[in-house]
Amino acid sequence: MTFILGLTGSIGMGKSTTARLFLECGIPVHDADASVHRLYRGRAVAPIGEAFAGVVVEGAVDRQRLSAAVLGRPEALRRLETIIHPLVREEEEAFLRRCRETGEKLAVLDVPLLFETGGEGRCDAVLVVSAPAEVQRERVLARPEMTPEKFAAILARQLPDRQKRAAAHFIVDTSRGVLAARRQVGSIVRALAGRPGRVRRKKASNHA
Repeated sequence: MTFILGLTGSIGMGKSTTARLFLECGIPVHDADASVHRLYRGRAVAPIGEAFAGVVVEGAVDRQRLSAAVLGRPEALRRLETIIHPLVREEEEAFLRRCRETGEKLAVLDVPLLFETGGEGRCDAVLVVSAPAEVQRERVLARPEMTPEKFAAILARQLPDRQKRAAAHFIVDTSRGVLAARRQVGSIVRALAGRPGRVRRKKASNHA
């Protein structure tokens, strides 16, 4: 069975870089954020357009307009999540099915809100990408169109880094640069080599 490693971390911690390092090692990675981007140009357009007026532009979901529509509005955010999360899960399950069919020994699920959505239960182990708070803040506020207020709102949705670290099986510290992160990823890949994933039962159908 394919061993499933959950990869997560708060905004600005270096998660995308760490995911790329696994790809460099030949490990398949499912990027939940990239999946959302595809869905915003495809299957999610119609239901999101119905739920949030004015966020669809030229046949695709405008992320900035959608962000403005849900920022600071928990009910609106939950409505969005009920639309997008099941679609992302479908793509994730298709990815894992392909990994099993091709005999992959290790696969990575890159999920920003892994703990927040209870996704750690779908994984055999969890890797948390982390960095000191001052490094995180500097990275995030250097992003285009990011403000301290928006950063605070994003952090409010995420489990604190210290709690993620406490729940992790592995931690990659990205504050020491890419070369150090690459060495850490390589060590994790070697540590997991040959470890089988647990057998997962298929959910029973709701149809008679």
